[in-house]
Formats: sequence, C-alpha cells, structure tokens
Amino acid sequence: MPNTRSAAKRARQAERRRRRNQAIKSATRTAVRKVRLALERGDIELATARLQEAFTALDRAARKGVIHPNQAARRKSRLARRLNALQAAAATEGQ
Repeated sequence: MPNTRSAAKRARQAERRRRRNQAIKSATRTAVRKVRLALERGDIELATARLQEAFTALDRAARKGVIHPNQAARRKSRLARRLNALQAAAATEGQ
C-alpha cells in the first residue's frame, strides 16, 4: 500500500502502463507468429502480407517504448531474411 498520494498515483500509472504494454506486446507476438506459420507452410503470398502486419506491429511497439527500437529492427530483419530465403528457394525450384 502506498504511503503518499504521489506514490499512489505512480502505482496507478504503472498499472495502466503495464496493461497497455502487455496488450501491445501480445499483439506483436501474435503478428510475428502468423508470419512464422506462413513461412513454415511455404506460403509466400500469405507470408508477405503477414510480414507487413508484423512490421507495423513491431514499429508501433518500438514507437510506444514497449520494446527497444534496435530489437524491433533486429526482429524485422530476421523475418525478412527468412522470407527472402523462402523466395530464393522457390525461384531455384522453378528453374
């Protein structure tokens, strides 16, 4: 239990921020999971569409301070590399 009014306010603010961060982080994880599932299935069109959604979610999380901007960039890079590798493999098979 907070001892001062200012401590009580900080506790309320922290709880609001925790809930917001939790929701944003969950949405980001879901978007990334959808990309990975599409990549595992080998569905390039779906993976490309889901990749854009994941990029948006990661950028939003970084902008709001839920994750570090470098973490967002790293995750986007890794997802894009996996999609590019799948596209290259599909192009090689098509030849």
